[in-house]
Formats: sequence, structure tokens, C-alpha cells
Amino acid sequence: MTNAMEIYQMLPKTNCKKRGKTSCMAFAVALMTELTPDACLPLVEEPKYKDSYEKISGLFKPSEGATETGLIVHEDLCFGCGNCVVACPVNVANDPYGVGSGNAPKNTSKLILAIEEGIVKARNVDECRRFGKNKILCNGCIVTCPVEAIEFV
Repeated sequence: MTNAMEIYQMLPKTNCKKRGKTSCMAFAVALMTELTPDACLPLVEEPKYKDSYEKISGLFKPSEGATETGLIVHEDLCFGCGNCVVACPVNVANDPYGVGSGNAPKNTSKLILAIEEGIVKARNVDECRRFGKNKILCNGCIVTCPVEAIEFV
């Protein structure tokens, strides 16, 4: 994952205040959280910044499709083994006699991860331990995936 300084160094540094930010560094930080590279008009419109535009845009490709927790399931890699479903501590807590015992999930309304149509789907991501008021850096779903189909960005 990139940082604001790397993005700042690629910006044209010509009109960040015109875009409502106090500085180009503030604009770079905003690119990481709320804006897209298209918000920088010189980056988009001026041919001399084409390479920078493509590099900055490319930095955010991996996070496309991420949930609000930063969870991404690469559906092209997932083959539905279910390891992540069984390893998720929240799934186990919400379904102790299904997921927690290695059986098919029974309490499907509260599970974060579930197998649907042969691949894992993220559902109740607001329940994920990496999200919300008591967040911790849980990685149970990631470390049990044999094909690295799950990641957090």
C-alpha cells in the first residue's frame, strides 16, 4: 500500500487549493480517503502528467471492490473451500453449532463470510473484528485461505 508522500510526489502541484484542499499534501491525503485521481484536473487534462495519472490510478486498483472494512474477496481465485468461513471468530461466535463445529453454517443472517454459488461472499462486514468500535487486526480468514483469495487493503 502506498502513502500520501508517494502520491504527493506524483502530483503536478499546480491547483490543489482550487480543489478545496489547503495544500497539495492535503490533496494527496484526500486521494487516499475520499477523492479519486480524476479530481486533479491538470493530472487528467494535461498530457505531460499522463504517466503520473496512470501511476496514481493504478495505486488504487487493488482496493476497488473492497468493503468498508477493506476486505476484498478475489472471486477469480476462490474455489469455495470454506476455510475462511470456519476460521472467522465472529462466524464461530454467531453460529457455534454450525460453523464452529465444522458444519455448514446454520445462522446465516449474522455471518460475515459465507459460501454462495461456490465462492466466498462477504456479508455483514460491519460485524468484522477489523471494523467498528472494538477493532483488532484479526486475520483468521486470510491465513486459512490456501489461494490468497482474501485480503485487507
